[in-house]
Amino acid sequence: MRRGLERIAPVPNILARQPWEDLIPHIRKSGADIQESIVRLKRFTQLALEWNRGVSNLISRNDEARIVTRHIRESVECAHELKQSGAAHWLDFGSGAGFPAIPLAILGVGERWMLVESRRPKTLFLRKAVQELGMPHIEVYHGRLEALVEERGDVRDYDGFTSRATMKLDPTLKLAETLVRKDGTAFLWKGSGRREELDESTSWNDAWSLERTLNVGDEHTAIAIFRRTS
Repeated sequence: MRRGLERIAPVPNILARQPWEDLIPHIRKSGADIQESIVRLKRFTQLALEWNRGVSNLISRNDEARIVTRHIRESVECAHELKQSGAAHWLDFGSGAGFPAIPLAILGVGERWMLVESRRPKTLFLRKAVQELGMPHIEVYHGRLEALVEERGDVRDYDGFTSRATMKLDPTLKLAETLVRKDGTAFLWKGSGRREELDESTSWNDAWSLERTLNVGDEHTAIAIFRRTS
């Protein structure tokens, strides 16, 4: 064993110590099968931890012990809201380790997903996870969202958009408006600086309206929900 890693808990121990029961109310609220969802979320978490240890970083090492609280729960806590939006074709920008898109898809959110990630190691992980979990309705795009916009032109064939901790709000919505059709929705996971982001620019008002914000996880994270107006 490499020096410095002796005290790091093995993946099975980390999985066993996670507060999986905290997910049950959110899974139930989403209408998904609780037992099946927990099994698949555990498998996805296992894949993420193994990749984080053996291939390349997906999350910080400090986050491994709280991966359910910090990443899984924050992803699925609002699943019922995404379902109620009526959106079927979702695009997730800056997918990284697959949060929030893959946990949401496990709970039955959306009929189709496009996951956009520019970093190749994370793209490879996403494709492996999608294959291992048997989710053919999820497509992974390796590249920047700007490149996808250029390829698609002004074809707005998505009615749902998600992004967690990527660019600031204004440029994110500017890119999203070229891909999301009128009356579509955007769910943006934001940290403690969300109020400043909302206040520092209002150019997104031309195409989007802020419907509401919902706190998830701890007090530092919220989801800002927008509706495409034009």
